[in-house]
Amino acid sequence: MSTAHPAVVPDLSTRRAPAYGAFNLTALQLEVRRLLRNRRTLIITLIFPVFFFLIFGLNKAYASDKIGHGNIAAFIMISLGLYGAVAATMFGGAMVSIERAQGWSRQLRLTPLAPAAYISMKVLTSLILGAGSLAVVYIAGLLTHKASMPAYIWVATGFSVWIGSLLFAALGLFLGYLLPTENVMQLMSLVLTLLSFGGGLFIPISQFPQTVQDVAKWTPLYGLNQLVHTPLLGNGVDWTWVVNVVFWLAIFVGGAVWRFRMDTARV
Repeated sequence: MSTAHPAVVPDLSTRRAPAYGAFNLTALQLEVRRLLRNRRTLIITLIFPVFFFLIFGLNKAYASDKIGHGNIAAFIMISLGLYGAVAATMFGGAMVSIERAQGWSRQLRLTPLAPAAYISMKVLTSLILGAGSLAVVYIAGLLTHKASMPAYIWVATGFSVWIGSLLFAALGLFLGYLLPTENVMQLMSLVLTLLSFGGGLFIPISQFPQTVQDVAKWTPLYGLNQLVHTPLLGNGVDWTWVVNVVFWLAIFVGGAVWRFRMDTARV
């Protein structure tokens, strides 16, 4: 005659939720390594900006011409540094689309990882790649001895570009939750190109018809592009540039939170 043993119930009273929502540097390191394995992302964020700078920023016809506290080469370097940082943060945020398709997001929700910690790691991963993209452009400007501006402006513009790229980390998250996985990278490339032209990164919007200029001034990259060039140009800050950045930041963050909550509700 067998004796039934009572079920052993584990004592969970001493268990505590992980600190910081289970945010940890090991997971962040894995996120960065996974992003660096994406060849398309590396080409767009690390190679294209430097390539464009070497073509346009070193043009002898105008590279050494004086502008503000520096020269045209420095102006172009800042523009392409912004392009690379924006591309990096956008693509870094949009990686959530691939994770959703692979079911990785659902798996993470079974762990103690808090949503805020998950989003924080995505944003930090994007910023790390953005810093790398910005660095290679600035190093190219430094090594070629063409970009000329005071040392404090190198620091001020670089920091402004890096922090400003947070705006597009939010956009990347928003689009990553919004767009289908099979099209997200292609559509992101198209969006980035259109925003770059609208913001005046490639061609000054003053060369466009007045109607186009009026529309371009309210595109997401315009205000940020003007702000990051302000230390070099020394022409002061227009309040409409700040409104532009704050407005689009609210839109992108709100959209990312909305889509994240909808995605979480499905599980």
